[in-house]
Amino acid sequence: MEITIVKKTAIILYPQFSEYELSVALSILMQGNKPIVTVGLDKQPIRGESGLTCVADTTISEINIEEIDSIVLPGCLDIEPLLDEEGLIEFLKQVVSTETIVASISSSPYFLANAGLLTGKKDTVGLPMEAIEKLGVFEKENYCPDLVVQDGNMITARGCGFIKFGICLGKALNLEFDESWYQEK
Repeated sequence: MEITIVKKTAIILYPQFSEYELSVALSILMQGNKPIVTVGLDKQPIRGESGLTCVADTTISEINIEEIDSIVLPGCLDIEPLLDEEGLIEFLKQVVSTETIVASISSSPYFLANAGLLTGKKDTVGLPMEAIEKLGVFEKENYCPDLVVQDGNMITARGCGFIKFGICLGKALNLEFDESWYQEK
């Protein structure tokens, strides 16, 4: 008898993460019976931008990367304190392969660009153009103003595209879910 191991989606949490940007993605993962694991930068409780405090299941240094096949990165209210978070950048470099589905919204595509994972990929980000230029990690020629952009295994989105972002993630993972749950009637 062959045992099939269902891999998990890692939900990365860091200070001031945007709860609402995760809402539809988490709902679709639940509908599609896709297990998740929440991952913090360390073992400290993590307070989101709306005040929701979470305790992650594991950390970026302790997670068994063989158990995951996808990653979700929410945006955050103020990315500046995380700009030098080398542990997160190294984690992404180690975990992300061409088979890993990566969904990154709002300001979080910065982490992917900083790790070199958006090189040659069309992308979008929820940052003003002056911030994009100042950060110096994005390829200007690959920027798209669309709400959600998928290029291969990479899904990037601006924060206000969180519904389409969640749907795109569900489809990329081939999950069965009722898309009508997320449409205005």
